[in-house]
Amino acid sequence: MQRYDRLRHIRTLDPEKDHLEIYRLTATHEFPWDYARALELALYRTYAVPSIGRLLAETAELTERTQKRYDDTALLLDAVVEHGFDHEESRTAIRRINRMHRSYDISDDDMRYVLCTFVVVPRRWIDRYGWRRLSRHEAEAAAAYYRTLGRHLGIRDVPEDYAAFEEFLDSYERDHFGWDEKARTVSDATLDLMASWYPRPLAPLLRTATLALLDAPLLDAFRYDRPGPLTRRVVRGAVRLRGRAVRLMAPRTEPHYARQNPEIKGYPDGYRVAELGTFPVPGVRGCPVPHQSAPAGDRVPETAGEEG
Repeated sequence: MQRYDRLRHIRTLDPEKDHLEIYRLTATHEFPWDYARALELALYRTYAVPSIGRLLAETAELTERTQKRYDDTALLLDAVVEHGFDHEESRTAIRRINRMHRSYDISDDDMRYVLCTFVVVPRRWIDRYGWRRLSRHEAEAAAAYYRTLGRHLGIRDVPEDYAAFEEFLDSYERDHFGWDEKARTVSDATLDLMASWYPRPLAPLLRTATLALLDAPLLDAFRYDRPGPLTRRVVRGAVRLRGRAVRLMAPRTEPHYARQNPEIKGYPDGYRVAELGTFPVPGVRGCPVPHQSAPAGDRVPETAGEEG
């Protein structure tokens, strides 16, 4: 197999009818490392919406059990990618996600926005840092895949195609990105988690490198100092260089799923999908997080898109 043979095959498929096959080939053969990083960034972006970041802080799942929450999210989503929507393992994963979401008061708009990040952020990441750009076939297949997932998750009014996903994400971030103190604690905990995957002396360097990959509206929403232009050029250049190196490698012959990622550390002896995630608090009916009226946050006026 030559480097672009799989892309040629993907272009013979139908992005609607064959969306699962295309998405699986793209995410597990063509860009497994990039998809892992992009989906991390996708979830991270959602914290900058105060209603999402604040709720995640109040559940304490991403501040006190950060590694477990990271692992469970990746593994539940991965089960559907690996097995497809009709497999029992996938149905179990979707039931677990639905049960967790229904335990909390989450708006339809916030759910729709999170789904949009899964579609849009990976394409933008891969177009910038991958060994090739994502084709229109792959982008539309990803939109169809997550539209199907959204239907299984009971999310209403899911965008119909990639352009609509992108439009919704950008407008939602323009209108909703803002400062929230509790959301900042979730962001800090996530950055600490990512640094913990590497030798301790590298932690400050890795935090700076991670911030250098974030766009200005995201940095502003969390009130992080923006890394200098030289730092951004070096970090982003290094990631682009990795993509160019991958282009010279032989194509992957076996799929690589999220469960195989070294960042998944919480289940060295294996896991059961039915036991992943959180479970309702005994004796508590409705959302277990107490809610107070709170300001929507100081708006971030700058356009919420990836900067060059």
